[in-house]
Amino acid sequence: MMKTLFRIFCTFILALLIAFTTSAQEKDPKANPFNGLELRSIGPAFMSGRIADIAIHPQNENIWYVAVGSGGVWKTINSGTTWTPLFDKEASYSIGTVSIDPNRPETIWVGTGEDVGGRHVGFGDGVYRSDNGGQTWTNMGLKETQHISRVIVHPENSNVVWVTAQGPLWNKGGQRGLYKTIDGGKTWTKTLGDDAWTGVTELVYDPTNPNRMYAATWQRHRTVAAYIGNGPGTALYRSDDAGDTWEKLTSGLPKTSMGKTGLAISPQNPDVLYAAIELDRRKGAVYRSDDGGGSWSKQSNTITGGTGPHYYQELYASPHQKDRLYLMDNTMQISEDGGKTFYRMNRKNKHGDNHAIAFRKHDPNYLIVGTDGGLYESFDLTNTWKYIENLPVTQFYKLAVDDAEPFYNIYGGTQDNSTEGGPSRTDNLHGIQNSDWSVILNWDGHQPATEPGNPNIVYAERQEGTLSRLDMKTGEAVDIQPQPAVGDAIQRFNWDAPILVSPHKPSTIYFASQRVWKSENRGDSWTPISEDLTKNEERITLPIYGKQQSWDNAWDVYAMSNYNTITSLSESPKQEGLLYVGTDDGLINVTENGGANWRQIKVSQLPGVPSTAFVNDIKADLHDVNTVYVALDNHKYGDFKPYLYKSTNKGQSWESLAKSIPAKHLVWRIVQDHVTPNLLFIGTEFGLFFSVNSGKQWTALKGNVPTISFRDLAIQKRENDLIAASFGRGFYILDDYSALREASQDNLNADAKLFPVRDAWWYIQRSQLSFEANKGSQGDSHFAAPNPDFGAVFTHYLKAIPELQKELRKTKEKNLKNQSIPFPGWKALENEKLEQKPQLVFVIKNQAGEVIRNISKDAKPGVNRTAWDLRYPNPSPIELSETKASDDFGGPKGLLAPPGTYSVTMYLSNNGSVKQLDAPVEFIVKPLYESTLKGSSLEIASAFWRSFEEASRTSFKIDKSIIKADKKVIALHKALMNSTANSESGLKQLKTIRDQINTLKSDYYGNQAKSEIGEKNPPSVSDKMFTIYLSLERSTYGPTETNKTQMQIINSMLNKAENELKAIESSMDQFEALLKASGAPYIDD
Repeated sequence: MMKTLFRIFCTFILALLIAFTTSAQEKDPKANPFNGLELRSIGPAFMSGRIADIAIHPQNENIWYVAVGSGGVWKTINSGTTWTPLFDKEASYSIGTVSIDPNRPETIWVGTGEDVGGRHVGFGDGVYRSDNGGQTWTNMGLKETQHISRVIVHPENSNVVWVTAQGPLWNKGGQRGLYKTIDGGKTWTKTLGDDAWTGVTELVYDPTNPNRMYAATWQRHRTVAAYIGNGPGTALYRSDDAGDTWEKLTSGLPKTSMGKTGLAISPQNPDVLYAAIELDRRKGAVYRSDDGGGSWSKQSNTITGGTGPHYYQELYASPHQKDRLYLMDNTMQISEDGGKTFYRMNRKNKHGDNHAIAFRKHDPNYLIVGTDGGLYESFDLTNTWKYIENLPVTQFYKLAVDDAEPFYNIYGGTQDNSTEGGPSRTDNLHGIQNSDWSVILNWDGHQPATEPGNPNIVYAERQEGTLSRLDMKTGEAVDIQPQPAVGDAIQRFNWDAPILVSPHKPSTIYFASQRVWKSENRGDSWTPISEDLTKNEERITLPIYGKQQSWDNAWDVYAMSNYNTITSLSESPKQEGLLYVGTDDGLINVTENGGANWRQIKVSQLPGVPSTAFVNDIKADLHDVNTVYVALDNHKYGDFKPYLYKSTNKGQSWESLAKSIPAKHLVWRIVQDHVTPNLLFIGTEFGLFFSVNSGKQWTALKGNVPTISFRDLAIQKRENDLIAASFGRGFYILDDYSALREASQDNLNADAKLFPVRDAWWYIQRSQLSFEANKGSQGDSHFAAPNPDFGAVFTHYLKAIPELQKELRKTKEKNLKNQSIPFPGWKALENEKLEQKPQLVFVIKNQAGEVIRNISKDAKPGVNRTAWDLRYPNPSPIELSETKASDDFGGPKGLLAPPGTYSVTMYLSNNGSVKQLDAPVEFIVKPLYESTLKGSSLEIASAFWRSFEEASRTSFKIDKSIIKADKKVIALHKALMNSTANSESGLKQLKTIRDQINTLKSDYYGNQAKSEIGEKNPPSVSDKMFTIYLSLERSTYGPTETNKTQMQIINSMLNKAENELKAIESSMDQFEALLKASGAPYIDD
């Protein structure tokens, strides 16, 4: 049955894939029918990510715009209490700078492509402008700049804007230099920088004379092998005509080649400038000019450290204190004397790696700092720090998932934020909070691994192969990095070295430097099973700036990872000892006998692949011993094509799978479904894709997915979940992707489908922060990522929505073009107004065929999801006034239906017609936990709930009848006074009726005088029912004996009230008949 349903499902999917190609999706994202399959963003935010720039609104300092190095642009209107991502749908995720137009603060400029020289930096596509505070954006050109550090708007003329473009990091050319526009970005003129290797990294202007500007150029080049960040192109310049022409500044500046330079101009005296200049071999100095750049003097030998000056060097002059400077660094350096001396900022309880600062105009003690770990505020001039703990922009390199029960855990190695671990979901109302996450290994984190069947064993590593085995039960970590024997070559571990747990024996693991290491005892001891599998080159001999460079040049391999390293490992689950190895220097190696013999494949043997291509990922097929996949990457040589290949003969020949992958979507990772061989997923530089035909056609997964780089993917097999590690927006999960399996062409014309339903967990959602969902009472800044929808989730497809009569009419009128348009008639127009939108209706039945719940939602085309919360219908009454009852607790819910087997059937309701769309689908509801105490049987609990529901209906009816009786007796009095009836006897009768009503109200609700001042009354029906509801709604225990006794009392009270109401209503009917006979006015009931 299940296989048949899968085949039917797959039929329609391939049809959709044929109809909606990747190119069509790029032109019209709405054409993708899978956008309704939304991924779940789970953060975390307890450690954030790299901040490139901060802009504070000049008129409202509660509004900030934040440029995230690898996570888009974010906005807060309440000083970080809440955040809105602004750049999710734009073409770039890597951001270098954000600026606010000082003349029109709703105009925001963004330069894409962050301006650090790091090994994993993203790239941009030019400069963007928004004229509505970031709601919408327009690309204003300069698309080949790749890395932009500053966008500066003229303080008096919004049409004049300058952009400092560093240009490509990995190759020469592109758009690099200083660009100026005088028409708001319609056209650009380059005024500084060359066309090869030198761009502009810094620009400041005289606040008293914007025509006077100062710029720093920067010559740099990085390859996979090496980095040089200095050269003759680096210099300082001055312009006196708003950047149209430039004068090179040399007096007093270093004579040797310079590197990255930070510039600052004194807000107190604009003739004073400061420059933090990188020199050769990680040396540097801070210089000062007191004459507007005419001459300079060295103040100190201060230079930034850590990864190197290429990563920092931003220099800020305090707007509040003359000669106070802030130099961005691993630990920020501060000078109080204009750069002569510096001291290290207090970094206690704060992340290092500082990149940006913003100040408030009138608060000299305040500053906000952007780091590799997010945003920090100081209100006392860096003495203490407040962390902004709700910005989920972590950069993950790699991930792993375990098989913990009931919910699996996710582990990820991050850029400069350690290796982190947390749950894929929780059993509470609030979702996944920061407190659910923890750091399991410090420093930069890289590829983790888990042991199948033993979630207490996790492997994690720091940069360059510092590998540890962690006992998650105790929290202990044992260093297990393989060590060379005496006389062996130095081990070259990649920055992100690959680890592999053997699919054949979980205690066997593989690790790699330039050779492959094997351990059969979880890393206690190691044996090398290969010699050097790389090209083993001397990196200093390889070209930089297009040619081999002198030893005396400014080499900085400290800023690099090792080179000639292994980057990827895979063992075939179908053949033990069949291993594939990929390197960073263009090689693939294969062994079929556990390392005894190796066969080398140059990547240039793959059709169309350059010899320099970096192997991002290599994967043995899970189902076929002869098949292997490889994802390659050549962007670090200026080639941004996606490369993805498949071999069906263990690497003897290859075919490309990249034909439908969009341009510049570098392929980082590929994973294969463990059930269906043809179902593949890839993570690319700008998104996620899947294929149901072994890579012949790729379809984007865009539901709730921003433009972001996905550097790793994993599949949790038990749950059929796809987990994606993004490089700047944390983790994403596609819960239960099983609907994407096994496609065929048989169902090309399917109108609708209801797909197999995953087993649903049955439990009461725990409350940790009060009974309010999500953030409880923790405030709006509290971070909580969503759990999957609670209950049973139905995945369904609708080919098209039936068109409404109005839509049909307008289509016919449009086709008439220039002809006269006939009047449709008043009846047709009235029918259009009365017509309701089509709805999908889901009918849930238990195994006995009884209807348990009906769920309706607006019909939408494509693949979408609907959840049933496993509860019976809401017992709350429905009032004709349509007033929506809402409170902080979300209103009452129905009782949980018991565990067991259920079915769901999908219908389309359209214009009074109801059509079944597909056969019923069965699914199982199963308990998550076994309760400590055994309560009532499920049958007794269900019967009790039915009696509670009936009592609720009766109680509501009584409440409304009493209200109606109160109003009716007033109306009868008015009618009596407007009739010829005997008023004396009539008033006596009305008094008797009113007394009867008041007696009923007093018995039913309690003494009104007591209620008025809060004095206790005996528990009313509502009181008793509320007590029972609280017991049942948040428990699977069932009714207690007290509940049962109270229900008997409730039914007795309801029966008494109903009988008294009947007598009252009978008396009022008789009195009304008397009035009618006396000519009284009509009384509206």
